[in-house]
Amino acid sequence: MTEPTIDREAMGRLAKALAFICGAEHPTTVALRTAAESGTEKDIKAARTLFLRLKPNERKSALAMIQED
Repeated sequence: MTEPTIDREAMGRLAKALAFICGAEHPTTVALRTAAESGTEKDIKAARTLFLRLKPNERKSALAMIQED
């Protein structure tokens, strides 16, 4: 089974949400911004790993902010 992927646009929106929640200089925010800009597998994997290490309420808040109506 393959893991779901997040497109570059969604990573960019997620980075903006995390900048609001955690700060623009937070390592996860920076990693997501970098992954959104480069799109390389290495950057995407690093951003995903850091995102999963966030506190659960930070992850939920960021995901809720990017939900499309």
